Amino acid sequence: MTCNFALMRLNMSCTNSLEFKKMTIQLSTYQELDQWIDAHFDEQVQFLQALVQVPTDTPPGNNAPHAQKTTELLKKIGYVAEQFPVPEAEVKAYGLTSLTNLIVRRPFGAGGKTIALNAHGDVVPPGEGWTHPPYGAEIENGQMFGRATAVSKCDFSTFTFALRAVEALQAKNNLPLKGNVELHFTYDEEFGGEKGPGWLLDKGHTRPDLMIAAGFSYQVVTAHNGCLQMEVTVHGKMAHAAIPDTGVDALQAAVQILSSLYAQNKLYKQISSKVEGINHPYLNVGRIEGGTNTNVVPGTVSFKLDRRMIPEEIPEQVEANIRQVIADAVNGFNQGRSSDALVSVDIKRILMAHAMKPLSGNAPLVQAIQKHGGEIFGEPIPAMGTPLYTDVRLYVEKGIPGVIYGAGPRTVLESHAKRADERLNLEDLRKATQVISRTLLDLLN
Repeated sequence: MTCNFALMRLNMSCTNSLEFKKMTIQLSTYQELDQWIDAHFDEQVQFLQALVQVPTDTPPGNNAPHAQKTTELLKKIGYVAEQFPVPEAEVKAYGLTSLTNLIVRRPFGAGGKTIALNAHGDVVPPGEGWTHPPYGAEIENGQMFGRATAVSKCDFSTFTFALRAVEALQAKNNLPLKGNVELHFTYDEEFGGEKGPGWLLDKGHTRPDLMIAAGFSYQVVTAHNGCLQMEVTVHGKMAHAAIPDTGVDALQAAVQILSSLYAQNKLYKQISSKVEGINHPYLNVGRIEGGTNTNVVPGTVSFKLDRRMIPEEIPEQVEANIRQVIADAVNGFNQGRSSDALVSVDIKRILMAHAMKPLSGNAPLVQAIQKHGGEIFGEPIPAMGTPLYTDVRLYVEKGIPGVIYGAGPRTVLESHAKRADERLNLEDLRKATQVISRTLLDLLN
């Protein structure tokens, strides 16, 4: 009995020793990843600067040149980017000028999962008010300024250099990694992603098991809003401003419709989401145009609206409600008018982006990012929702678990995304790259 007890103690001691050794090797491996990224960080910053300096304003969406530049930059560091140009007719019908999607495939070993890392290169036009050139990628006080520095050309570099770090570590230590990593760089997120990730998935060019999309560094996002975008055109009748009664003022009718739509925002505040980080639905009208001249009663006015949908809402019901609100407003305007003084309305759906809802298979992604993010940033990384909508939903709709995580500040407001002087704290870029590289190592190991 004494011998058995001694043997059991020896076995436990050996087991604990092996576990300790394994844990020590793992910690050392993570540190080697971090050190590789530190050693190559100047190169990563230059890589990002080169990406930012090629404009990708969408609209007009002439983004094939940026895909070509990205391909050349990747080739210099040993990656082959497969180019997938969307046919010109499809691109034109979509409202863009040119669009080429990219996939880089890096196999590690048989038997593992394929992890996709997706970032988009298209951006809204810079607009006014910049104190730095919007495509200058200038660095000041540890921040890089420029359109897409934070959303989301930064994560072209985050994902690329995280993958390079894992490759370097595997080559150095002969690690028995399993699975594949794919870099998905696409160019139509501002238009909904249907010709980017959606097109690649539908055409069978990729089918990953897990995916991470571009995001910010201080939370891992597991859910997001949906988005309905519509174009509403109000038809009246042009007339000389000196005799306005001979026309039908489309702008006056549009104002009545807009008032009814904006009134919905008060009702939306009464609807609350149960997802942390998402509050309530809301509606915005982002563009209005119409009329021909100052001295002409406008015969046609059109506007584009954006309705954000919380994950609990049913998109078809949301659209039906919007259409009914518009119909009621038109009926109210036309009431009591003669048949030749009525307005009519055309409604066109531009985008129906469903909300992202978490799939149960995303747990390895969430756990790894939270673990390594907490260690590297020195604070908890919460899993939560966001009121944005992204390309991730297109993967999730195909049954591919995904999350949002990348380089950026705590909030969209801090990043100045879609505003003047968009910027990225370079230390966030460095640390997010380390988090992603560690996460990849876990998923491939």
